[in-house]
Amino acid sequence: MGITRNFERGQAELEVTKVFQESTLTSAYATSPMKLLTPRSRGLSVWSYTSSFGGGLVAGDQTHFEVRIRRAARCFVGTQSATKIYRNPARQPCGHVTRAVLEEDSFLAFMPSPVQPFADSCYAQKQTFYLAPGAGLVLLDSFTAGRMACGERWAFAQFSSRNEVFAGLAVSPPASDGTGGVGGNGDGSATPGSLPAEHPPARRVFLDSVWLHGRDNSLNSPHGTGRMNCFAMLLLLGASLRERAGELLAIAGRKPVTPRASLLVSASPVAEGAVLRLAGERADQVEAELHRYLGFLSGWLGDLPWLRQW
Repeated sequence: MGITRNFERGQAELEVTKVFQESTLTSAYATSPMKLLTPRSRGLSVWSYTSSFGGGLVAGDQTHFEVRIRRAARCFVGTQSATKIYRNPARQPCGHVTRAVLEEDSFLAFMPSPVQPFADSCYAQKQTFYLAPGAGLVLLDSFTAGRMACGERWAFAQFSSRNEVFAGLAVSPPASDGTGGVGGNGDGSATPGSLPAEHPPARRVFLDSVWLHGRDNSLNSPHGTGRMNCFAMLLLLGASLRERAGELLAIAGRKPVTPRASLLVSASPVAEGAVLRLAGERADQVEAELHRYLGFLSGWLGDLPWLRQW
């Protein structure tokens, strides 16, 4: 089943295909308020950054992002900067949905910058990833306390983020277009924009959900977020990342536990991977710690994207 491009507001699509042994951008589009920038469109991996007009989401915005990584292709997806969620006193629905399909032996590093919810904002995010056999996923999901420089700390109305990963997805080959190629590309690659039918894959292997409500300033309490101002979840999943996941667990396991530490780190094994959770008093602390664990991405992506972001 292919994507039906109706060009409605807030839609984006990205597809990466391996062409002549290099990962290549084969489909990309976005409608306002979403923007899609791809500074590296071909090579060992494709690099793409999502953004939005105005730097964030306002009341009523509902955005949707479809990602397809074809067989053996590699891709990095990030954001230009933190995603700002602007004030929403009327509590109108505001949110974002990502749906990504990783075909056999493909690789995706999905690593947006932290979400920054402003005071009185209301935001819901859902991200779903479908992994075929041999696919590898690095997923980062993080958020901050808000505009602390403006005196706003955990002052949003509501924030939620849900991440699901399904494994064992069997991707049916697209029908031939009669030209001798598959999907009309003439090189054996598939037609851009085709996603699998809407049926659940074999099994859900990971679920992470955060739901926070700002009523009564309870998030600011010692039993809420305490002194921490940034939280992050890093997931490494897939057979191709099993060794790296083991290294992540070992590094995190050797970290000393220090009373009143400004940065807290924990790690847990999951099926064919590992999940790392961080909480820090400062967002830059969390970012620096994450980069300690992610140096191996240079070999997968051809370089470290955060070193070339600015």
